[in-house]
Amino acid sequence: MSTEKVLEVHQLTKQVGQGDSQISILQGVELVVEPAQTIALIGESGSGKSTLLGIIAGLDDGSAGSVKLMGQDLTNMDEEARAKLRAKHVGFVFQSFMLIPTLNALENVQLPALLKGESEKHSYARAVDLLKLLGLGERLHHMPAQLSGGEQQRVALARAFCTQPAILFADEPTGNLDRKTGDKIADLLFSLNRDYSTTLILVTHDNELAARCQRRLRLVDGQLKEES
Repeated sequence: MSTEKVLEVHQLTKQVGQGDSQISILQGVELVVEPAQTIALIGESGSGKSTLLGIIAGLDDGSAGSVKLMGQDLTNMDEEARAKLRAKHVGFVFQSFMLIPTLNALENVQLPALLKGESEKHSYARAVDLLKLLGLGERLHHMPAQLSGGEQQRVALARAFCTQPAILFADEPTGNLDRKTGDKIADLLFSLNRDYSTTLILVTHDNELAARCQRRLRLVDGQLKEES
C-alpha cells in the first residue's frame, strides 16, 4: 500500500455571497488523511460538512487554500483533469443519488467501471453481486423511477463500490435507510476498507456509524476539531 497521503488540505476557506452579505462557511481548514483511514465528518446541520466534502472530492472550489487528492493538486487543475482523477481513484455516494434515469439499476452500477476501462464481463458480474448483496437482486432491470428512495440509495452505493475506489466520499450514506439496511451498508463500507484498503470519508449524523470510524472530525465555526 502506498505511503503517499491520500488527502492534504491546508488553510482551506470557502466564502459565499458578496460584500456585506458575504458568509464564511470554511475558515482555515487543515486535514491530512493517510491511506486506508476511516473518517467521519460530523457537526450540526448547516455547518458546512457537505460543502467541505464537495471541495475535497474535487467537485467544487474553495475560495483560498490548497487541496491535494491522491498526491495531485486540485487547486489549479481543470475540470477535465479532475474528472480523470476522480474516475481513476474516487467513489461517491451523494444524498441526491444522481442515478441516470434512462439506465436501469444494473446499468447505473456498471457504468463507472466500464468508463474506467474494465471489461463488460467482470464489471457486469461485480455489479450483479453488489446489487444482490444489498437486497436488490429482484430489481436489476428496474429503472430509477420504479425504485423507492431507499432502493435508489442502495443502487448509488453499489455504483460507488463497483470500481473498488482508492477513496470513497459519502454524504449521509445511511441517512434514508432503516437500521437493518443501514447496518448492512455500514458493514459493506468497512469491508471495502478492510479488503481493499479503501479510504473512507463519511459525512454522517449517525452516531453508531461515526463511532466505527478511526477518526471523528467535528466541523465547528468553519474549522475541523478532532474528537477522541
